[in-house]
Amino acid sequence: MHASRTVPTALAGALVVVLAAGCASASGGVRTSDKAAAAPGTSSAAAPAREARPSTSPPPATALHPASAPSPAATPRPPGSARTQPAALSIPSIGVEGLRVVPYEGTTDDRPGTRIQDRGVAASPYGERGGVGPGEVGNYLVTAHRLSAGGPLRDLPALGVGDAVLVTSGGKIYEYRITEHRTTSFRSARSLAEQRAAVPGSPGRTATQAMITISTCATPEDNAAGNYWRDDRNNPEHRIDRVGVLTDVRDAAG
Repeated sequence: MHASRTVPTALAGALVVVLAAGCASASGGVRTSDKAAAAPGTSSAAAPAREARPSTSPPPATALHPASAPSPAATPRPPGSARTQPAALSIPSIGVEGLRVVPYEGTTDDRPGTRIQDRGVAASPYGERGGVGPGEVGNYLVTAHRLSAGGPLRDLPALGVGDAVLVTSGGKIYEYRITEHRTTSFRSARSLAEQRAAVPGSPGRTATQAMITISTCATPEDNAAGNYWRDDRNNPEHRIDRVGVLTDVRDAAG
């Protein structure tokens, strides 16, 4: 993962889009889903963080502290209406353009979400165990594969603090700026709760800003560290997360 950059003072909260990507297996084969690690309660800009685990796990992450500033007004659409509409994700700095984001009721990297990702698109869970829609106050979660199904988020680790993330939905373009790097551990209920929280990293806290969490797997990093743990869906332990806050809302051209 890349070293963190200074967070612009115009940014204020953190909006988290979780992007999850498929990964290759320890033997080098293609995987059906992937996970990157975020040590619970920590943020990282350079390497996946971890809880107390064997020395084979990725090193602790460096915390980033985004500046405080109000985010733009949330989407003018009725609350919740954006959650069920497909969106398009563009991340100019890493070459992602118009990646289709399919919403579904569930949670990050569950079986229904993984099946969506296996089609080479991104998945966005909503509902009781998921997040919100584009531009809405809370955590907009986006996950996609890194190595399999075309690897749409193969370069997510290169996404740095201050980089722009554009989500087009309902005739609007929602621009987020990355404020924080995190890792998530699939072996920790607390770490997963922090990833999926309305305020990323702070379960139970009431959201006041629109945020995004983009997530994909850390399979290459886990394998390099000798960590070949997999869950029942063949996901590696860790996921790489990039969290951002909404900074602008404008009409989509055409």
